[in-house]
Order: sequence, then structure tokens, then C-alpha cells
Amino acid sequence: MKVQRLRVTFCRGEEVKYITHLDLMRFWERALRRAAIPLVYSQGYSPSPRISLAAPLPVGVTSSGELLDVYLSRRVTPYDFIKAVSQQLPTGIAIGEVREVGLGLPSLQSQVRWSEYQVDVPTERSDEEVQATLAKLLAAESLPWQHQRDKQVRRYDLRPLVHELSLEGLGDGLCTLGMRLRTDSQASGRAEQ
Repeated sequence: MKVQRLRVTFCRGEEVKYITHLDLMRFWERALRRAAIPLVYSQGYSPSPRISLAAPLPVGVTSSGELLDVYLSRRVTPYDFIKAVSQQLPTGIAIGEVREVGLGLPSLQSQVRWSEYQVDVPTERSDEEVQATLAKLLAAESLPWQHQRDKQVRRYDLRPLVHELSLEGLGDGLCTLGMRLRTDSQASGRAEQ
């Protein structure tokens, strides 16, 4: 029986940026079990812990604010949760914050609308040229994109997925871009596109 729902904000560093979503979930499941956290399990033939990520990240991406919901069968203070679980997590995953959220709230995945990215791109362009390019992209009515998957060419319009683009820094042949991209059940923008 669900008694408590904790929302965990965590970071994913360079050491674990190449693990898949499923492997990340296994890391969390293992760490929670080893820390003796009283998890709620699903019903059925193969019960699994009731834990869920807000939005899976692509392989190769680090993060500074991923969200994870954990359902508990007994109350645990956020302090005790952090203390117990942090010792069990692999190097590269660190808990930033834990807070209690209502059991009746919609799923974490259904509440996420946007993801924010910071991307380094090689460039020899000036500040003004980069700003002009970003303004042109944001002013465009559509941004056609295509890729091949399973011998099929798929075509998308990326423009509805881009909310904000900004220049965060420029120097040493690198341009740091800030991106706010749509992330919901209908469609999700990816920084590498």
C-alpha cells in the first residue's frame, strides 16, 4: 500500500553518461533495495518497484536536475532517504534534493512540459553571427528534419519542439547554447537534432 511519495532530484555525471535508461533504473532499484528503503511494488507475476523517471535522457548526456518519483510503503524522512541511498549509488549519480509530494498528484511524466539543455558546439562564428542564426531559427515557421530508421525515412518539423534558444557563452572555438525543448507525451525535442 502506498503511504508516501518522494520526489528525488539528482545529477548524472560524466562517469555514467553512457548508460541506458533501463540500466539507470536498475541502478536506482538496486540502490534503494540495498538502502532498505520500504518500496511499493506493482502487482502481478513479476512485481517491480514503483519508481519512475520524469523523462529519459539520450545516452551520452549528463544532467544536473533529473527527477525520479519513489513510492514507499512506510514513511521515510527526506534526510534519512538521502543518507541511506547516497551511500549505495554508483559514482556519477548524486542526489541533490528529496521532498515529499502528494500521492494523488498526476504521474511525474505527465507533468513534464520542457527540458533544458546546455550544449557545446564547435564554431568559428562571432557572437553577432551566432545570435543572428538563433534569431533566424526561432523566427522560422518550420524546421524540417528527417532521419532514416528501419529502412524508412521519417520526416518531422522540429519547430514546435523548440521553445527557447540562447547563446550562453562563446570562446576557444566553442559556442555554448542554452535550449528549452518540448518534452511531453506527444513529442519530445532532442538537443542533438
